[in-house]
Amino acid sequence: MAKKPSAGHMHQRLHFQKRPEGEDEYGNPQSGPHETVFTASAELIPLRGGEPVQAARLVGVQPYTVRIRSCAAAREVTPSWRIVDARNASRVMNIRTVTNPDQKNAWLDLLVDDGVAT
Repeated sequence: MAKKPSAGHMHQRLHFQKRPEGEDEYGNPQSGPHETVFTASAELIPLRGGEPVQAARLVGVQPYTVRIRSCAAAREVTPSWRIVDARNASRVMNIRTVTNPDQKNAWLDLLVDDGVAT
């Protein structure tokens, strides 16, 4: 049986970032640098990693399930966003999916990849 989510397991601080959409002087869509929208406590649950070949090199990819409390800002997160570890800014994770596991909007589970290009 899976364990129930609790705030006692949330030991990580994560910045949730997205790129703002804007236009250049000619009216063409252009993305700016990533900006932090909110910071949240989270639980990182490691999944089975792998070593896919990218550009003729083995790359270590570690997938995680990131569990956070649901709030208005967290429900806006999409796979176009990214997560940065608040304690180690060089640790950047790509978001693959966002799910609401209990369908009660209490918690959100995000499937992320650590160790891939952003």
